[in-house]
Amino acid sequence: MRALADFVMRSRLQATLAVVVAAALPLLFWVSAAAGSLVLLRRGLNDALGIVLWALLPTLLWWYFGEPRPLLVLSGSLALALVLRVSVSWTRVLLASVLLGVLYGVIIDAVFGEVVKRNATELLELMPQMLGENYRQMTADEKAQIGELLAPVLTGLMAGLLQLLSLLCVLLGRYWQAILYNPGGFGREFRAVRLPAPMAVSLLVGIFLLPGLSIELAMLTPLCSVPLAFAGVALLHGLVTQQRLARFWLVGLYVSLLLFMQLVYPLLVVLAVVDSLFDFRGRAARDGANGPTDGEG
Repeated sequence: MRALADFVMRSRLQATLAVVVAAALPLLFWVSAAAGSLVLLRRGLNDALGIVLWALLPTLLWWYFGEPRPLLVLSGSLALALVLRVSVSWTRVLLASVLLGVLYGVIIDAVFGEVVKRNATELLELMPQMLGENYRQMTADEKAQIGELLAPVLTGLMAGLLQLLSLLCVLLGRYWQAILYNPGGFGREFRAVRLPAPMAVSLLVGIFLLPGLSIELAMLTPLCSVPLAFAGVALLHGLVTQQRLARFWLVGLYVSLLLFMQLVYPLLVVLAVVDSLFDFRGRAARDGANGPTDGEG
């Protein structure tokens, strides 16, 4: 990865070549978005636009053939990278990612709404098999409500995946920037990510309360969960480093996240909310400073 980052930053021509080729190759559009984010973070918006505009050609071609992700992730990653460059704040980037996710959802609904509705109808037909006896015990109104929720929830899940992928591309671009110009800086920056309590509570409201006001707002549930899960991962990274624990714990975290997503992901969200209220890393640092010898050892 360092070799690729070094190749991108060696010259404008090489950066353009890397961004365009990665955007044109199947399933490598995320490399293009990360490389574009690296250029923007290091050299600014003007230099990045001169390079990334060439990558729009293959991404628009992908869109023409029914694949919107390369264009959406590339443009979304650059927008988040610009927020990070201007604000130097991951909190603002995470907040901006929710707005980006809403924009993704609007685009998906406008362009691929019929496809999403067909998928929701097919999923509704599978509900009796998926939920079994629980589905058969539901009232007609409850079944109708589930049917109405499926389309916005599916739209939100698709938009949330694009939102998460855009965040990861910016994260990778920031990591490349650090290994080239500020070794160790990315780790310190990432481990310090902590959402302010008002923001965490607002995101929690977006997950649980706003969908109850309108069926369309159900799309917000996955979108608002992404920043909290991101902050939860940062919290665990920070605690592992602060307590000098083995890297095994982080490997276990990611393996568990892959194998038991339905259990681990909500736990990360809860941890991020609780940490925004009680600041686990700050408390651990203060406890470490006031050890058993009270500074006399």
